[in-house]
Amino acid sequence: MKKGVKIALGVVLFLFAASLVWAYLNMVDRHRGYRADVKIIEQEPSQLRVGFSALPITPDVPDRWEDVNQDARYVPADGDSFTDGNGNGKFDPVWIAGFSNRRAANGVHDDLWARTMVIEDDHTRIALVVIDAIGFMHDDVVAVRKSLPDSLELDYLIIASTHTHEGPDLLGLWGSSYLKSGVSSAYLSFVKKQIAQSVADAVEHRKPARLELSQDLTGAAHLVKDTRKPEVFDSGIRLIRAVDSRTGETLGTLMNWADHPETLWSRNLLISSDFPHFVREGIEKGVYHEGKLKKKGLGGITLYANGALGGLMATHPSLAVRDPFTDEEYKEPSFEKAHAQGQQLALLALNAMEQPEAVIEKAAISLVVRTIKLPIANTLFKLGTAFGVLNRGTAGWMTMRSEVAAIQIGPLSLVTIPGEIYPELVNGGVEAPDGGDYQIAPLEVPPIREMMPGTYKFVLGLANDEIGYIIPKSQWDVEAPYTYGRDNSPYGEENSPGPETAPLIHQNLKEILDELKQ
Repeated sequence: MKKGVKIALGVVLFLFAASLVWAYLNMVDRHRGYRADVKIIEQEPSQLRVGFSALPITPDVPDRWEDVNQDARYVPADGDSFTDGNGNGKFDPVWIAGFSNRRAANGVHDDLWARTMVIEDDHTRIALVVIDAIGFMHDDVVAVRKSLPDSLELDYLIIASTHTHEGPDLLGLWGSSYLKSGVSSAYLSFVKKQIAQSVADAVEHRKPARLELSQDLTGAAHLVKDTRKPEVFDSGIRLIRAVDSRTGETLGTLMNWADHPETLWSRNLLISSDFPHFVREGIEKGVYHEGKLKKKGLGGITLYANGALGGLMATHPSLAVRDPFTDEEYKEPSFEKAHAQGQQLALLALNAMEQPEAVIEKAAISLVVRTIKLPIANTLFKLGTAFGVLNRGTAGWMTMRSEVAAIQIGPLSLVTIPGEIYPELVNGGVEAPDGGDYQIAPLEVPPIREMMPGTYKFVLGLANDEIGYIIPKSQWDVEAPYTYGRDNSPYGEENSPGPETAPLIHQNLKEILDELKQ
């Protein structure tokens, strides 16, 4: 009996020690000592050169499966079965990110992309890559940077995500169970390689160019819904069109708008970039109806970069979208609804770019980047990190490394945000509602856009990281009584590192924007 107890105790101690080692390995700093701090303040304008590229990051989906009870979750115990497309005798799932776990892809509707814009003056070269993914962790961004050859002579690389909820899991939260990551290491490696190659291709393709700046700050407001009070939006469309200075040819376009690409919602099982697919096709190739061209496209390569989509900005199933040509109304999630939304956005963008508000022929690129550390207060984030479900390490005890950046090119400025920031932090309107957990006056003032220099102000969300929601501290609400008369805690806090996230990001942005202005 005593021997059996000793054996059992030994097994328990071994498992406990093994779990501690496993947790330590998951939380170890994968890029110890790394900092991305950069400060380049240029004064002398010079000829701009711009290059674009686009490479697919579409996953292989070898198997198909039958969803017996139509719950969009692959559960063999429910009677779900699969067809072994590659003949290896097992189900090879591609777990789709967003909404719920076990949502296995059942095919591909449209390609996912790594699309890159490189811009340089005589002194500074910056690359912006936008990938069709729900997010891309900072550790992975650093890994891509380290893989790039010195010959590319990049001063800074930005990797942002469209945040499509219809692409493979790159964060780890949507696997076969809540305790198992949904990230395929092989697919993640493929994405990193395609990003790196896309950057190299864009550097090779750069040409002397002028930048045409356009915006429509009101036309797309009806296409997005704020599902959390206070209702504040970032619904303006902001556009940069790069035109070859010698030929007048469009090299590419950057469109910045704020909305969760989840118009297809939770039952879709086809890999897709959601409405950004139709936006990019419309801007590049033109907008068609019944095979007839209704609005000519610009050519080149279009990047769609998301903005301040926290709060939560979405084309919710309760929000109807109308076909721009037939006026048919789509409310239920479908590709027809995403197509109608994408066409409306493409038309607004193309119309705005017909008469640009400003043209930059020569400019100096100024850049300030700061590495930041954010505390992980969210218990689920702590557990996810320790168990290796969240695909990132730590940079200190329950602390994550991230970064913010500010760029100015003449009348154009741009800031990067490492997650899903609430629009009131960007455009103003932070409140201190009754029932908030802290009962304090708003801390994150003035709003970020008010602090940005220039006239044309781009805010790139999910840039160089996906830390989750960035919520004003005065609106933080996990304990009863709840704000705005709610019966329960709002959704955003469940997917935020904690209440100090917004004040820290706002303060660091304020400081680097002050440096940029100087």
